[in-house]
Amino acid sequence: MKLLLRIFGVLLLACFVFAVAGFLATWAPDRSVQQLAEKWAKPPSQFLDIRGMKVHLRDEGPRDDPLPIVLLHGTSSSLHTWDGWVSGLADQRRVIRFDLPAFGLTGADPDNDYSIDAYVRLVGAVADQLGLKSFVLAGNSLGGQVAWNAALAMPQRIKKLVLIDSAGYAFQPISVPIGFAVARAPGLRVLMEYVLPRGVVDASVRNVYGDPGRVTPELIDRYYELTLRAGNRKALAIRMDQRLSSDESVIKTLKLPTLIMWGAKDRLIPLQNAKRFESDIVGSQLVVFENLGHVPQEEDAQSTTEAFKAFLKLP
Repeated sequence: MKLLLRIFGVLLLACFVFAVAGFLATWAPDRSVQQLAEKWAKPPSQFLDIRGMKVHLRDEGPRDDPLPIVLLHGTSSSLHTWDGWVSGLADQRRVIRFDLPAFGLTGADPDNDYSIDAYVRLVGAVADQLGLKSFVLAGNSLGGQVAWNAALAMPQRIKKLVLIDSAGYAFQPISVPIGFAVARAPGLRVLMEYVLPRGVVDASVRNVYGDPGRVTPELIDRYYELTLRAGNRKALAIRMDQRLSSDESVIKTLKLPTLIMWGAKDRLIPLQNAKRFESDIVGSQLVVFENLGHVPQEEDAQSTTEAFKAFLKLP
């Protein structure tokens, strides 16, 4: 009996040691903007003071462009998702992109307001500060839902709309990135404010790519490090609680040139939603990329930029 108790005690101690070792191995404290800026906010990055936040933004290309392009990223992403697009556009067009609240280097909203209306107001505030009278607005996923709502709220300013694997309609995902699932789980998401296994980020990014082989260690570095921005992990959990509902019936009232781009291998928001956008927005165009996933602008910047240029009638 004493021998069994000793063995049991040794096993408990071993489990405890392994648990502590695992915790320490994945310990990931918050990083300040100052720590991250040297790598992720290089020129031409700037920070705009808006609604108590310092919004991380890049404004590139010719300033005399009469119709600038504004790009909105999706959940848990950042303005860097558009790097490939900017490379292909900024020699001809003014391109503006920024980190939405809860993500990237912008960080948490001081009022914890992650409603679609709040994001739309931010788009308007950025446009005001930059003096944009009118512009083209493109958004991916969450950014797409913000974009079409902004087009409804600011019809005189937004002249063309691009929706890339956009949220907006109810949908049944085939697969959800593990990072999103953790952010919705009350116990796990509290723990995730202190630990962050790199494997969780890696699996989440691979989940949204049509070809996971395109995911590089450098790409995971970006997603991982920006997730550690002080306040982002808690903000993501709050954002997930708010669900970002919209009245999908108003999509039919959109009356502007619209391009819909979709990755056929999107396992989060299925292709059938792209076809609903095409049906509901009169005169819209749908371009499907057979081998791409939920973030086609990042996974294959060249092909998606070409489709965008064709929509804008650029050479």
